[in-house]
Amino acid sequence: MNRRNMLWSAVSALGAAFGASRAQAATDANAGNKLRVAYHLSDAEKVNFVLGNIQNHIDGVGGPDHVTIALVIHGPALKAFHAAQATPDVSKRVGDFSKDGVELAACGNTMKAQNVSLKELLPGFVSAENGGVVRLAELQAQGYLYLRP
Repeated sequence: MNRRNMLWSAVSALGAAFGASRAQAATDANAGNKLRVAYHLSDAEKVNFVLGNIQNHIDGVGGPDHVTIALVIHGPALKAFHAAQATPDVSKRVGDFSKDGVELAACGNTMKAQNVSLKELLPGFVSAENGGVVRLAELQAQGYLYLRP
């Protein structure tokens, strides 16, 4: 084997070892940190789509123990979560998400505008007192990834 082939083999082996160690380090770093994701929902026509995305997200990572999700709702979309108006499918999904630990935050400003209290929303909601957009900014500052499907 000539010197060039020996050098190339050594460099290739070092590269492979370095790549494997970086991949293992990334896996180890993420093992203790669950992905944190903030979903933003304001469009009434996207309610079922976003709820489906959240369920797909939970399923895709292997269950609710592998991800922390917050759903922040404001504007016209909040009406779909009024207990008196919610469809059975929306009610079921919200109940399941609540059990799975999904934070369900309703914009305080929207609640005032729609003249609805927390008690009148589906169970599991908390109020984003300072507003939905403020809550989204707070979540992003805490390292949550922002998704607006």
